[in-house]
Amino acid sequence: METVEKIKQQISENPIIVYMKGSPKLPSCGFSSQVAQVMINCGEQFAFVDILQHPDIRAELPKYANWPTFPQLWIEGELIGGCDIVTEMFQKGELQPIIKATADKYRTEDAAE
Repeated sequence: METVEKIKQQISENPIIVYMKGSPKLPSCGFSSQVAQVMINCGEQFAFVDILQHPDIRAELPKYANWPTFPQLWIEGELIGGCDIVTEMFQKGELQPIIKATADKYRTEDAAE
């Protein structure tokens, strides 16, 4: 599978996904750590991809997303942003309702199947 196809598949299959360095439990950079902490504090499950383990994704995602840095938060196929944007949205209370609504929406759809 081509890298861009893999990225598209990951984004479409995971309503909330973070592309980061490391994992939420063991982030490999301060920015990834900060975004992971924000996501954990939102209290909903989210997927993640450790770009350090996937150099192909690390190389292609910035071009696909037109966003040069990591981490990247994607919700329902839309790039929300990186560390500064995600942190600011969380501090203003804007991120939590989006995360909750998305998680609720997909929880309901999964339960209905």
